[in-house]
Amino acid sequence: MINCLVVDDEPIAREGIMEYIRQIDYLSPVAQCKSAAEAAGLLQKNKIDLVFIDIQMPKLTGIEFVKALADPPLIIFTTAYSEYALEGFELDVVDYLLKPISFSRFLKSVEKAQSYLHATNKEVSFTQDFFFIKCNGKIEKIIMADVIYIEAMANYVIIHTRQKKYITYLTFSGIEEKLPAHLFVKIHKSYLVAISAIQTIDGTDVITSSMRLPISKNYRNDVMSRIESRLIKR
Repeated sequence: MINCLVVDDEPIAREGIMEYIRQIDYLSPVAQCKSAAEAAGLLQKNKIDLVFIDIQMPKLTGIEFVKALADPPLIIFTTAYSEYALEGFELDVVDYLLKPISFSRFLKSVEKAQSYLHATNKEVSFTQDFFFIKCNGKIEKIIMADVIYIEAMANYVIIHTRQKKYITYLTFSGIEEKLPAHLFVKIHKSYLVAISAIQTIDGTDVITSSMRLPISKNYRNDVMSRIESRLIKR
Protein backbone atom coordinates (compact mmCIF):
# COMPACT_ATOMS: atom_id res chain seq x y z
CA MET A 1 0.00 0.00 0.00
CA ILE A 2 1.28 3.48 -0.95
CA ASN A 3 0.46 6.11 1.69
CA CYS A 4 -0.51 9.38 0.03
CA LEU A 5 -0.68 13.02 1.12
CA VAL A 6 -2.46 15.71 -0.94
CA VAL A 7 -1.36 19.35 -0.58
CA ASP A 8 -3.30 22.12 -2.31
CA ASP A 9 -4.73 25.45 -1.16
CA GLU A 10 -7.89 24.85 -3.23
CA PRO A 11 -10.42 22.54 -1.48
CA ILE A 12 -12.02 21.34 -4.74
CA ALA A 13 -8.61 20.41 -6.18
CA ARG A 14 -7.67 18.54 -2.98
CA GLU A 15 -10.87 16.55 -2.94
CA GLY A 16 -10.54 15.71 -6.64
CA ILE A 17 -7.12 14.11 -6.08
CA MET A 18 -8.37 12.36 -2.93
CA GLU A 19 -11.26 10.85 -4.90
CA TYR A 20 -8.86 9.57 -7.56
CA ILE A 21 -6.70 8.02 -4.83
CA ARG A 22 -9.71 6.22 -3.33
CA GLN A 23 -10.39 4.56 -6.69
CA ILE A 24 -6.98 2.84 -6.82
CA ASP A 25 -6.66 -0.15 -4.52
CA TYR A 26 -2.93 0.15 -3.84
CA LEU A 27 -3.16 3.82 -2.78
CA SER A 28 -4.08 4.90 0.75
CA PRO A 29 -5.33 8.50 1.24
CA VAL A 30 -3.68 9.29 4.57
CA ALA A 31 -4.39 13.02 4.72
CA GLN A 32 -4.93 16.26 2.86
CA CYS A 33 -3.81 19.77 3.78
CA LYS A 34 -4.11 23.32 2.47
CA SER A 35 -0.54 24.57 2.90
CA ALA A 36 3.09 23.48 2.79
CA ALA A 37 3.47 24.37 6.48
CA GLU A 38 0.65 22.00 7.40
CA ALA A 39 2.18 19.31 5.17
CA ALA A 40 5.53 19.60 6.97
CA GLY A 41 3.86 18.71 10.26
CA LEU A 42 2.02 15.75 8.74
CA LEU A 43 5.21 14.36 7.21
CA GLN A 44 6.84 14.36 10.64
CA LYS A 45 3.98 12.42 12.21
CA ASN A 46 3.00 10.00 9.45
CA LYS A 47 4.70 7.55 7.10
CA ILE A 48 4.05 9.11 3.70
CA ASP A 49 5.29 7.43 0.52
CA LEU A 50 3.83 9.78 -2.10
CA VAL A 51 2.89 13.46 -2.02
CA PHE A 52 0.65 15.20 -4.56
CA ILE A 53 1.45 18.89 -4.16
CA ASP A 54 0.30 22.02 -5.94
CA ILE A 55 3.09 24.38 -7.00
CA GLN A 56 1.33 27.75 -6.71
CA MET A 57 0.43 28.16 -3.03
CA PRO A 58 0.61 31.23 -0.76
CA LYS A 59 3.64 31.84 1.51
CA LEU A 60 5.57 28.72 0.42
CA THR A 61 5.30 27.21 -3.05
CA GLY A 62 5.36 23.48 -3.70
CA ILE A 63 8.80 23.76 -5.31
CA GLU A 64 10.21 25.71 -2.34
CA PHE A 65 8.71 23.14 0.03
CA VAL A 66 10.25 20.14 -1.77
CA LYS A 67 13.64 21.86 -1.96
CA ALA A 68 13.55 22.33 1.82
CA LEU A 69 12.93 18.63 2.58
CA ALA A 70 16.05 16.73 3.67
CA ASP A 71 14.68 13.31 2.74
CA PRO A 72 11.54 13.84 0.64
CA PRO A 73 9.06 11.08 -0.20
CA LEU A 74 8.05 10.58 -3.83
CA ILE A 75 6.64 13.80 -5.24
CA ILE A 76 4.05 14.42 -7.96
CA PHE A 77 3.49 18.09 -8.73
CA THR A 78 -0.01 19.29 -9.65
CA THR A 79 -0.46 22.73 -11.19
CA ALA A 80 -2.39 24.79 -13.72
CA TYR A 81 0.81 26.39 -15.00
CA SER A 82 2.93 24.46 -17.51
CA GLU A 83 5.89 26.87 -17.23
CA TYR A 84 6.92 25.22 -13.94
CA ALA A 85 7.45 21.80 -15.50
CA LEU A 86 11.21 22.10 -16.12
CA GLU A 87 11.99 23.35 -12.62
CA GLY A 88 9.84 20.58 -11.17
CA PHE A 89 11.62 17.81 -13.04
CA GLU A 90 15.01 19.21 -12.01
CA LEU A 91 14.03 18.18 -8.47
CA ASP A 92 13.76 14.53 -9.61
CA VAL A 93 10.05 14.35 -8.95
CA VAL A 94 8.06 11.38 -10.20
CA ASP A 95 5.74 13.36 -12.44
CA TYR A 96 4.11 16.68 -13.24
CA LEU A 97 0.33 16.76 -13.65
CA LEU A 98 -1.28 19.69 -15.42
CA LYS A 99 -4.74 20.71 -14.19
CA PRO A 100 -7.45 19.78 -14.98
CA ILE A 101 -6.16 16.26 -14.36
CA SER A 102 -7.88 13.34 -16.07
CA PHE A 103 -8.12 10.01 -14.26
CA SER A 104 -6.20 8.23 -17.04
CA ARG A 105 -3.30 10.67 -16.72
CA PHE A 106 -3.42 10.37 -12.92
CA LEU A 107 -3.33 6.57 -13.16
CA LYS A 108 -0.30 6.65 -15.44
CA SER A 109 1.48 8.88 -12.94
CA VAL A 110 0.81 6.70 -9.91
CA GLU A 111 1.82 3.57 -11.82
CA LYS A 112 5.16 5.27 -12.38
CA ALA A 113 5.40 5.99 -8.65
CA GLN A 114 4.56 2.36 -7.87
CA SER A 115 7.38 1.14 -10.13
CA TYR A 116 9.79 3.50 -8.38
CA LEU A 117 8.82 2.12 -4.98
CA HIS A 118 9.34 -1.44 -6.20
CA ALA A 119 12.93 -0.48 -6.97
CA THR A 120 13.72 0.57 -3.41
CA ASN A 121 16.39 -0.94 -1.20
CA LYS A 122 14.18 -3.89 -0.30
CA GLU A 123 14.84 -5.23 -3.78
CA VAL A 124 18.62 -4.91 -3.59
CA SER A 125 20.42 -8.21 -3.06
CA PHE A 126 23.78 -8.09 -1.27
CA THR A 127 26.62 -10.49 -0.61
CA GLN A 128 30.13 -9.71 0.62
CA ASP A 129 31.41 -9.77 -2.98
CA PHE A 130 28.68 -8.17 -5.07
CA PHE A 131 25.14 -6.85 -5.15
CA PHE A 132 22.39 -6.21 -7.69
CA ILE A 133 20.51 -2.99 -8.40
CA LYS A 134 17.79 -1.88 -10.78
CA CYS A 135 19.05 0.70 -13.27
CA ASN A 136 17.41 1.93 -16.49
CA GLY A 137 14.97 -0.97 -16.55
CA LYS A 138 17.70 -3.59 -16.13
CA ILE A 139 19.19 -5.49 -13.20
CA GLU A 140 22.89 -4.66 -12.90
CA LYS A 141 25.51 -6.61 -10.97
CA ILE A 142 27.90 -4.42 -8.98
CA ILE A 143 31.17 -5.93 -7.82
CA MET A 144 31.85 -4.66 -4.31
CA ALA A 145 35.58 -4.23 -4.95
CA ASP A 146 34.83 -1.99 -7.96
CA VAL A 147 32.86 0.59 -5.97
CA ILE A 148 34.75 3.82 -5.31
CA TYR A 149 32.04 5.87 -3.65
CA ILE A 150 28.27 6.27 -3.43
CA GLU A 151 26.57 9.64 -3.71
CA ALA A 152 23.12 10.74 -2.56
CA MET A 153 21.00 12.60 -5.12
CA ALA A 154 17.44 13.48 -4.04
CA ASN A 155 15.44 10.21 -4.29
CA TYR A 156 18.29 8.37 -6.00
CA VAL A 157 21.85 7.26 -5.32
CA ILE A 158 24.75 7.33 -7.76
CA ILE A 159 27.12 4.38 -7.45
CA HIS A 160 30.53 5.35 -8.81
CA THR A 161 32.61 2.33 -9.80
CA ARG A 162 36.00 1.99 -11.49
CA GLN A 163 34.28 1.37 -14.83
CA LYS A 164 31.16 3.57 -14.82
CA LYS A 165 28.48 5.14 -12.68
CA TYR A 166 24.99 3.79 -12.02
CA ILE A 167 21.96 5.88 -11.04
CA THR A 168 19.36 3.88 -9.17
CA TYR A 169 16.19 4.68 -7.26
CA LEU A 170 17.23 3.90 -3.68
CA THR A 171 17.36 5.76 -0.40
CA PHE A 172 20.84 6.70 0.75
CA SER A 173 20.16 5.42 4.27
CA GLY A 174 18.83 2.15 2.85
CA ILE A 175 21.95 1.32 0.85
CA GLU A 176 24.16 2.44 3.74
CA GLU A 177 22.46 -0.11 6.02
CA LYS A 178 22.99 -2.90 3.49
CA LEU A 179 26.66 -2.28 2.69
CA PRO A 180 29.29 -4.09 4.81
CA ALA A 181 30.35 -1.59 7.49
CA HIS A 182 33.96 -2.76 7.46
CA LEU A 183 34.30 -1.93 3.75
CA PHE A 184 32.69 1.51 3.58
CA VAL A 185 32.87 4.70 5.62
CA LYS A 186 30.45 7.63 5.62
CA ILE A 187 32.39 10.87 5.21
CA HIS A 188 29.50 13.24 4.59
CA LYS A 189 25.69 13.14 4.66
CA SER A 190 25.85 12.64 0.88
CA TYR A 191 28.91 10.38 0.49
CA LEU A 192 29.87 6.81 1.35
CA VAL A 193 33.41 5.86 0.34
CA ALA A 194 34.97 2.43 -0.09
CA ILE A 195 37.88 2.34 2.37
CA SER A 196 39.97 0.43 -0.17
CA ALA A 197 39.49 3.28 -2.68
CA ILE A 198 40.89 5.99 -0.38
CA GLN A 199 44.31 7.04 -1.61
CA THR A 200 44.93 10.12 0.52
CA ILE A 201 43.36 12.07 3.37
CA ASP A 202 44.32 15.68 2.85
CA GLY A 203 43.02 17.89 5.64
CA THR A 204 39.24 17.80 5.33
CA ASP A 205 39.18 15.91 2.05
CA VAL A 206 39.30 12.27 0.99
CA ILE A 207 41.07 11.70 -2.32
CA THR A 208 40.26 8.67 -4.46
CA SER A 209 41.51 7.79 -7.93
CA SER A 210 38.68 9.76 -9.51
CA MET A 211 37.51 12.41 -7.08
CA ARG A 212 38.28 14.68 -4.13
CA LEU A 213 35.42 14.46 -1.64
CA PRO A 214 34.77 16.54 1.48
CA ILE A 215 34.80 15.10 5.00
CA SER A 216 32.11 16.87 7.00
CA LYS A 217 32.74 17.91 10.59
CA ASN A 218 30.07 15.51 11.88
CA TYR A 219 31.83 12.45 10.44
CA ARG A 220 35.51 13.41 10.73
CA ASN A 221 36.17 11.62 14.04
CA ASP A 222 34.67 8.37 12.79
CA VAL A 223 36.54 8.58 9.49
CA MET A 224 39.87 9.19 11.20
CA SER A 225 39.36 6.40 13.74
CA ARG A 226 38.50 3.96 10.94
CA ILE A 227 41.62 4.93 9.00
CA GLU A 228 43.92 5.04 12.03
CA SER A 229 42.88 1.53 12.97
CA ARG A 230 44.62 0.40 9.77
CA LEU A 231 47.62 2.69 10.16
CA ILE A 232 51.02 1.00 10.44
CA LYS A 233 52.87 2.56 13.34
CA ARG A 234 56.37 2.36 14.75
